[in-house]
Amino acid sequence: MNINIHKSFLLTSMLGLVSVYGNAQEGIAKIPVKNTYQINAGDTPKEILNKAVHVVPTANQYQALKNEFIAFIHIGPNTFTRMEWGNGMEDPRIFELKSLDTDQWCEAMKAAGMKKVIITVKHHDGFVLWQSRYTTHGIMSTGFKEGKGDILKELAASCQKYGLKLGVYLSPADLFQIESADGLYGNLSKYTERTIPRAIAGRPFKNKTKFKFEVDDYNEYFLNQLFELLTEYGPVHEVWFDGAHPKTKGGQKYNYAAWRELIKKLAPEAVIFGKEDIRWCGNEAGGTRSTEWNVIPYEDDPAGLQNFIDLTDDDLGSREKVLKAKYLHYQQAETNTSIREGWFYRDDTHQKVRSTDDVFDIYERSVGGNSTFLLNIPPNRDGKFSPEDVRVLHEVGSRIQETYGRNLMKGAKGAKETLDNNMESFTLLTGDNPALTYTWSQPVKLNRFVVQEAISTHGERIEKHALDAWIEGQWKEVATATNVGYKRILRFPEVTTDKVRLRVIETRATPTISNVSAHYAPGRPPQLAFSRSLEGLVSIAPQKSEFGWKPHGEDILKNLNTNFQIYYTLDGSQPTAASTVYTQPIAVKGGQIKAVAINVDKLVGALAEETLGIAKRDWRILEVSSETAKHSAKMAVDAQPNTYWQSNETGAGQHISIDLGQQYGLSSFAYTPQKENGKGMMAKGIVKVSSDGKNWEEVERFEFGNLINDPTKRTHRFSKKVQARYVRIESTEITGGGKVLTIAELDFIE
Repeated sequence: MNINIHKSFLLTSMLGLVSVYGNAQEGIAKIPVKNTYQINAGDTPKEILNKAVHVVPTANQYQALKNEFIAFIHIGPNTFTRMEWGNGMEDPRIFELKSLDTDQWCEAMKAAGMKKVIITVKHHDGFVLWQSRYTTHGIMSTGFKEGKGDILKELAASCQKYGLKLGVYLSPADLFQIESADGLYGNLSKYTERTIPRAIAGRPFKNKTKFKFEVDDYNEYFLNQLFELLTEYGPVHEVWFDGAHPKTKGGQKYNYAAWRELIKKLAPEAVIFGKEDIRWCGNEAGGTRSTEWNVIPYEDDPAGLQNFIDLTDDDLGSREKVLKAKYLHYQQAETNTSIREGWFYRDDTHQKVRSTDDVFDIYERSVGGNSTFLLNIPPNRDGKFSPEDVRVLHEVGSRIQETYGRNLMKGAKGAKETLDNNMESFTLLTGDNPALTYTWSQPVKLNRFVVQEAISTHGERIEKHALDAWIEGQWKEVATATNVGYKRILRFPEVTTDKVRLRVIETRATPTISNVSAHYAPGRPPQLAFSRSLEGLVSIAPQKSEFGWKPHGEDILKNLNTNFQIYYTLDGSQPTAASTVYTQPIAVKGGQIKAVAINVDKLVGALAEETLGIAKRDWRILEVSSETAKHSAKMAVDAQPNTYWQSNETGAGQHISIDLGQQYGLSSFAYTPQKENGKGMMAKGIVKVSSDGKNWEEVERFEFGNLINDPTKRTHRFSKKVQARYVRIESTEITGGGKVLTIAELDFIE
């Protein structure tokens, strides 16, 4: 095997090119690297693959990839209404922010290792967080700093102080502009030439740039606000456009071409999410693909797209997909999810917070899977990150530094261009069995290995690779994966060795490695989860999905690799190594249970706690409005959240009545929605009770917001204790205007 060392990046820079002329396929013409390639009708499979390996990120995309771990901020009226999506008609005065500490936000984000923060300056409700000239529906109409407050301004200053880049999320959807009598969204106004920004008396702009666009009223409004955001708050490095639309009106269209032109002129270093630069990963759960290609096929030229395209498939860029493309375009993914259940803060008592294990696991899978990790941290009603969120962020940062702050390849021998931590130097591997071997003078212990391709000059090439370790006089394969791209983190059970070998098994062209590094992540106790049988027996086990909100289904115990023992308490006290050891399911009537895992190194895992409802052994379905053969009513109370009851009738008044077996004093009830799809969830309803199971009395009404995007277990707490044996839950509104009701599980708590 021959290994050819190249420094072509410097050479091509001197030539004034942003390209490398590669030998991707023998007998194929040499072509330059570009961000997008059009596939011609006569292109052969070899020619198409040759184009694919010459698709590279733009300079802005490349810098965005290097950020790796970034933050999202959601704060607004929903923070105070405790809803996920507002309706646009909230009185701005409900935004009762009394204090704000953006320095605290930035300190915590910096401690986590984040490099950029994107703040939602306008969510779908239309409420703005800065002193806009073009609306009064925002912070200027609240009591915060007597209407003079500007959250974006304070955050921008804190970002400068802590060395963080700034991005803005400006929702194209705008319920305030839809619902207001004089709203601009979908008002059927004519397209005429407009000057951006529109002059406002007494509030001139320091930036004198002017634009002329043929747009309607809402697009003018949107462009004016973009101008404010991109000229008055310092450098902006990302503009984030969501594709969600809770409601539309009047056939409103967005002039993305005008938006792009303005952004590229005023924020030349910014990437645009939702268009040609950055794409959604396809879920909001922290889920990652095992193969995340950033060179992906398009039917149309990405530079001219007006609408979002479906990027949710498991396979976006395989060789099979690439060969069917009309365009090939570099567009990296952001793996976006929230540290809390939902995007907005609700409370510190019931709203779950992801564990350090979970966030670190997503970090390794996303950053180490050729994407960027975008983690939302919602500030609370005091204008701060809550203590638990801060604790997790600090611990995640420490975990990242502990694992990846020390490169075990220091002192190793091997291809020097891959050991210099310079993304612009690289090694080309030629031959039939391309591989790189690295040796140490003394054995090292490792369980992480990082590989990076020279994507800025040679694109994405590797389709499958493996890592071998020299153990007991022979090579042993310890990890295998598919593509590499910007970065691949290989995770495997720890090995001690003085020699490793990186093998490229399948590739689209000559493999090009820019960097490798080796690391060790200490094993940790896992987060725990409770499950309960109909008889009330509680089982405690490591949580395969650490988070209830849109679970990603990853086996974190397997990912993080540790040995442990479980301890629990039933009296409300904090469990320790002196508490009861969990060995088998526990008979528990109700109340609070707490548990921790402690590993062989005496490290204590995150606390798991839950208030248990009434055991369902003696429950029976008294009456149901309807059911289906596949999803019977008993599935709503079978202690199996993966099954669910589904009605088959249409209209309001769908209900289920339950005999609890005896009378209880109920403090609350919980509704678990099914997660197979977004249909049939119970948005609003009525709780009724009966003394005889025949005559029903209304107790309270309830509402659960944003179930489709946040299908988590919801709890309604009664204003006072409810004495009942017979309980009826009746739906008055189903999500998305649906006609069929589903319930995965109902629980009643004393």
